[in-house]
Amino acid sequence: MLLLRCQLKRALPQKVLCGSCAVMGKLQSKLKHSTYKYSRPDGIIEERIQTKAFQEYSPAHVDTVSVVAALNSDLCVSGGKDKIACVPKSNQFFSASRDRTVMMWDLHGSSQPRQQFSGHAMVVTGLAVSPDSSQLCTGSRDNTLLLWDVGTGRCVERASISRNLVTHLCWVPREPYILQTSEDKTIRLWDSRGLQVAHIFPIKQHIQTYCEVSEDGHKCISCSSGFGGEGCEATLWDLRQTRNRICEYKGHFQTVASCVFLPRALALMPVIATSSHDCNVKIWNQDTGACLFTLSLDGSGPLTSLAIGDTISLLCASFSRGIHLLRVDHSQGLQLREVAAF
Repeated sequence: MLLLRCQLKRALPQKVLCGSCAVMGKLQSKLKHSTYKYSRPDGIIEERIQTKAFQEYSPAHVDTVSVVAALNSDLCVSGGKDKIACVPKSNQFFSASRDRTVMMWDLHGSSQPRQQFSGHAMVVTGLAVSPDSSQLCTGSRDNTLLLWDVGTGRCVERASISRNLVTHLCWVPREPYILQTSEDKTIRLWDSRGLQVAHIFPIKQHIQTYCEVSEDGHKCISCSSGFGGEGCEATLWDLRQTRNRICEYKGHFQTVASCVFLPRALALMPVIATSSHDCNVKIWNQDTGACLFTLSLDGSGPLTSLAIGDTISLLCASFSRGIHLLRVDHSQGLQLREVAAF
């Protein structure tokens, strides 16, 4: 796990912070051209030519980056085999590891974790922090969800469902509910008061890899695994009364690993972004399902994680090229461009 200092608004990354040591990155400037085609929902095949000029630093990680999360406009946290959850407007963040434990860290504290949470029998694959930061929910490949008191590190609730191999967890803003995706192709909504299942969404055809809840808590997105265009979609759901499927976003050709709601200040319209193992980041019209733009990150390998950086930036983690800093550009319509890789 690494702390990365990244001036998203004002400048490109100057150094990488890991614990208490600083590692300077080697800067390379690159200019790339790529041509690609994609099918819009209305059947029209579009071709776009991209010219990408960006600055590339020596990779912060020596291996795959599986997750990235923004702490603030200057700092992000990234993990290799870890899962990460950040507390909004706080210096605290949590990391889950293959050693079956979860650690709580303080950005301005010592290099040692402030709290350790141990109780799962297998790798921890999901983390979600309550809106008031008092509780932590963790999920694992052991089919179990655990609810923790953050202050004491004590497990206060436990729930287990057969074959519920957790892939991701997300807490609903201002609500006592937790959204969860699973390898059993099911999306569940849990009530943290007793840790009981409050709702099960219609079962999908493929493994659900990730979930995200809108800032107002009214909608959520889930992502599907897949290959060759089968599956490989994101799905928008209603979290309020009917809890029905609202829209699907189809156009990726491999597993969709991450999805985010873009802030209105960033996109000027209701849109979502997805990243996939097909090396593409796509921006979609949230209401119509139309693909508005595709950014191809050539040579990156599978894309594993997306995070909102600030009002104009996204962070994207990848298998082969570390972390990509993407910027929204409105000069020729809504577009994304890569400005740095580190």
